[in-house]
Amino acid sequence: MKIPHPPGISPKEMNLLRVVCAMAWSDGELSSDELELLITEFSKLFADDETDERHLHEELHGYVYQNLPLAELVPKITTEEDRKLVLQLSYMVILASRRHPDEPLINPAERAAYRQLVELLALPEETVITIERSVNEELDHEENVIHAIATDLGKFLGRE
Repeated sequence: MKIPHPPGISPKEMNLLRVVCAMAWSDGELSSDELELLITEFSKLFADDETDERHLHEELHGYVYQNLPLAELVPKITTEEDRKLVLQLSYMVILASRRHPDEPLINPAERAAYRQLVELLALPEETVITIERSVNEELDHEENVIHAIATDLGKFLGRE
């Protein structure tokens, strides 16, 4: 697979996006609708205008399909604040990925990937519990989870 040229976002932003996408891919499935929504929301967030948004949308398509391992991505997350954000966004993504009402909220593959992420992030257990509780409360009031993820990331990066 040909590696695309670097996109118009910072390496830090790209790494955050890649971790979120890795969690979205953790069960081996990511619908084209989910993927398109992720790319659209992140393009809106990171672009300065509509032209940049369209260009970035095209660029990000090549990156989200790479599905890099968490063990390669997480060590690049250097601050505790960034690790907390990654945990929050990743937890949101796996909660949003249930495809059928009779399917568990978090399937076994997602649970394993999430456990690996928690271990790699090395956050205190109390922090993990607080973040999960906060996400559960936020998602109780938000219908579009992908939009909520992009909004939270935008606030963190000072883009909203």
